[in-house]
Amino acid sequence: MSKSASPLNLDPDRFFPVEPRTRETARRLYRSVAELPIISPHGHTDPAWFATNQAFANASSLLLTPDHYVLRMLYSHGVPLETMGVPTIDGDTAAVNPRESWRIFANHYHLFRGTPSRVWLDHVFAEVFGINVRLEPGVADYYFDTISAALSAPEFRPRALLDRFNVVLLATTEGALDALTHHDTLKMAGLGDRIITTFRPDDVLDPDREDFTRNIAELGALTGENTTHFGAYLRALRARRAYFRARGATATDHGHPSPRTADLSTIECQRLFDRCLASLADEHERELFRAQMLTEMAAMSLDDGMVMQIHPGSFRNHNKPLYARFGRDKGADIPLPTSYVSGLKPLLDRFGNEPSLRIILFTLDESTYARELAPLAGHYPCLRLGPPWWFHDSPEGMLRYRRAITETAGFYNGSGFNDDTRALLSIPARHDLARRMDSRFLAELVSEGRLAVDEAEELIVELTVTQVVEAYRLSIPTVPELAAETIRKASGTDRD
Repeated sequence: MSKSASPLNLDPDRFFPVEPRTRETARRLYRSVAELPIISPHGHTDPAWFATNQAFANASSLLLTPDHYVLRMLYSHGVPLETMGVPTIDGDTAAVNPRESWRIFANHYHLFRGTPSRVWLDHVFAEVFGINVRLEPGVADYYFDTISAALSAPEFRPRALLDRFNVVLLATTEGALDALTHHDTLKMAGLGDRIITTFRPDDVLDPDREDFTRNIAELGALTGENTTHFGAYLRALRARRAYFRARGATATDHGHPSPRTADLSTIECQRLFDRCLASLADEHERELFRAQMLTEMAAMSLDDGMVMQIHPGSFRNHNKPLYARFGRDKGADIPLPTSYVSGLKPLLDRFGNEPSLRIILFTLDESTYARELAPLAGHYPCLRLGPPWWFHDSPEGMLRYRRAITETAGFYNGSGFNDDTRALLSIPARHDLARRMDSRFLAELVSEGRLAVDEAEELIVELTVTQVVEAYRLSIPTVPELAAETIRKASGTDRD
């Protein structure tokens, strides 16, 4: 290791206000929740990690190859994805030495200054691996060897990491056609209540997918339904939802380009479905089909109680040549302007006043926070707001979110925090950041005389754990007890 390496020191007061009184309040609020369990109700970690519980291979394959935040930044500066070990769409993996990939990453680590990726990665390096020097070209091999050696130890196996991070619930996300064999393995291992799945039916709802017709046929084969008929197609979707619910799913997830919904007649639905299956539907018709299917999913959620998550507003796989070579989720997704008021109107006309329906809305269009999302969630009983998502899962993004929505929607029309990550080791870093930023926001309200201290002490616990349990309808018996004890200690006789 280079003797001139710069120190890596995580400021214990990072992200807190500079003003002393407000900072002390933020510290105190944060301390009350820093050690509370992590509940991760929506994410994209690989269930195979936990089912097989095998050691991770090396630093590069764990921290670089699957992380689209890392890939997009490197690619923007001319780093080919092949050099990060990313396989091509046909499964070919370039003969890249993982150590060399890490060296390339270290040479470009300065690109991440000021980004949330830098915050998460430094947290992982310091808190998870105990590294006390900053990642720079001169210490690339030291990092690679330290991390790779640690990964071979039993305490770094996937299940052990969940224990270490105090993750009491983790939801993965699988497509509608997934056999969920890894979740069956987890259930047999006694982990079925701790690691659950989420139903993501985009593969059988989106006629823009090149495999849509093939997927519909497979859906029919899995369920014994003739899925060329719209009614049978809906029955098949209900059957798959039940299959996922039997493996712990409490939520669905929908990554549509827009939140547009529709409420068509049965005859219109069949005609539209026929055109999509025959690859005759134009762009307008394909969007109309997706719109109708969001309404159909809401109807099913009202029946089976699954929480519905809508993640719209991304132009996915924008880089066409990159998509053709590497496939989906390689960092080339770009936010779009999004309209919720008009888009959701048909669905809300049917189901908006149903308090037993739960729909969590996310956005990549921050201009909608105060204009559309907060007023909608502040009125309709079925709606909740998801936390800052994707490009806005950042310190400034979290503050913008709280400042834009709180005055209209309040705190209690939110859904807590979810990390929405593929990167297992970033989970505690992301939750720590969210707890710090909520502590900061509440401390500012206290300092400005807009919130009493005891109310802030209750709110920070509710935002950290209680709200997410309620929003996602989770069954975690110990968490409400821990939350109540934390509130008691913060506001009762245990106060310093």
